[in-house]
Amino acid sequence: MAKRLTWYILIAMVAGIAVGLAINAMVPDKAQVATITGYFSIITDVFLRLIKMIIAPLVFSTLVAGIAHMGDTAALGRVGARTIAWFICASLVSLTLGLILVNIFQPGAGLALPLPDVTAASGVEKGAFTLKDFVTHLVPKSIFEAMATNEILQIVVFSVFTGVAITAIGEKAAPLVKGIEALVQVMLQITDYVMRFAPFAVFAAVTSALAKEGASILVTFGYFMGGFYIALILLWALLLLAAFLIVGGRAKLLFKYIRDPILLAFSTASSEAAFPRTLEALDRFGVPRRIASFVLPLGYSFNLDGTMMYCTFATMFIAQAYGIDMSFGEQVTMLLLLMVTSKGVAGVPRASLVVIASTLAFFKIPEAGLLLILAVDHFLDMGRSATNVVGNAVASVVVAKWEKAIEVIESPIIEAAKSPSNTPHHGTRGLDIDPEANS
Repeated sequence: MAKRLTWYILIAMVAGIAVGLAINAMVPDKAQVATITGYFSIITDVFLRLIKMIIAPLVFSTLVAGIAHMGDTAALGRVGARTIAWFICASLVSLTLGLILVNIFQPGAGLALPLPDVTAASGVEKGAFTLKDFVTHLVPKSIFEAMATNEILQIVVFSVFTGVAITAIGEKAAPLVKGIEALVQVMLQITDYVMRFAPFAVFAAVTSALAKEGASILVTFGYFMGGFYIALILLWALLLLAAFLIVGGRAKLLFKYIRDPILLAFSTASSEAAFPRTLEALDRFGVPRRIASFVLPLGYSFNLDGTMMYCTFATMFIAQAYGIDMSFGEQVTMLLLLMVTSKGVAGVPRASLVVIASTLAFFKIPEAGLLLILAVDHFLDMGRSATNVVGNAVASVVVAKWEKAIEVIESPIIEAAKSPSNTPHHGTRGLDIDPEANS
C-alpha cells in the first residue's frame, strides 16, 4: 500500500500542476478563479480535518503506551533530556545555516524597495511572546479542551502524567494498558483509511495554489525561493550526515522508509498530515514505539527545523529588500530570539509568519514586508514541512540509538509476507504494525 500511495501522490501532484496552470491561463477573471479554487479547497480542507481528527487520540495512546513500556521514570527522564539536547543542537544548526546562506545569497538586495509608512500592516496577527504565557500554556486546563483544539504540547503533558501514573501503579493498571494498546491499533487502522484519501487532497492543494498564482509568481520570486530550497537541501544533507554518523549505513534505509511521509508533507504543505505515516516508518526502521511516540510529538513543538530556517531566511530577506543593514551583533541577537519565540507559538496557524512578524517588530523592520513573501509562502511551506518531517525522524533515530534501543528489522520483503497475527509481540515492540501488510 505504501509504495502505491507514493506513486498515486506523485501522479496527483503532476496532474494538479497541469490543471492549475490550465485554469490560470484560461480563466482571466480573478473572481472566477477564486470560486473554482474554493471548490477544490473543500477536498483539501476535508483531508486536513480528517488528519486533525486522528492526531489527538493517536498521540495520546501511543505516548501513554510508550511510557508504560519504559518501565520506570528514570528511563523517561533520560530519554527526555537526550531529546531536548538534540532539539537544541538541531535548532541552532537550522537557524545558523539559514542566517549564513541568506547573507551569502542576498536574495533581497536587488529589490531596493522604499520604506513603507510606519502604520502599514502586514495583515498577520501577532502576539507578544512572554515567558509566563508560554509556560502556563504548556499545562492544559482540560484534557478534553486540549484534544478538541489539537494542542499537541498540552496532550503530551497530560500523556506523560498518565503514563508515569500507570507505571507507578504497576500491575493494577495492566487492563488499562491493554486497552490503550488496542486503541493504538485502532487509530493506526483509521490512519490507513484516511491516507487513502491523500492523493485527492494533494491534487486539490496543488491545483488551487497554481490556479491562483500561476507560473509567473515562481519566476518573480525565483531567486528567493531557489536560495531557500538550496538551504533546505544543505540542511537535509547535514541531517543525513548526522544519521549516517550515528546509525551507519542504515541511514539510507531510514530515508527510504520516510519518503512517503516526506512527499505527503511536501504536497499538502502540512507536517501534521505526515505524523501518522512518520510513526509507522520509524516503526519499520526499528525505533521502539515507546521512543518514537515520545520524541515525535515533542518535535512538532520544539524541533521544526525547516520552519526555524525559514524564519531567519525570510526576516533577513525583508531587511535586505528595504536596504536595512543588520550588524553581526543584531543578527546573533535575532538568532537567539528566534530560538525562543519559535518554541512559543506551537499550534498557531501560519506560525512561521507570526514569529517573523514579531521578529520584524523587535528590530524595527517594516512589518508590511511580510506582504513580499505571502504570495509564495505556500510554495515555501511545502519545503519546510517536508524538512520538519526529516528533522523529527532523524531526532527519533538518534535518541533511540543513544538509548541502545534500535532493533534491526528483517528485510521489508520478508516483513510484508508475514501475517500480522504471526508477527511476534514482545518487549517494546508489542505495538508494532506493518504498513505493508494490507498491500
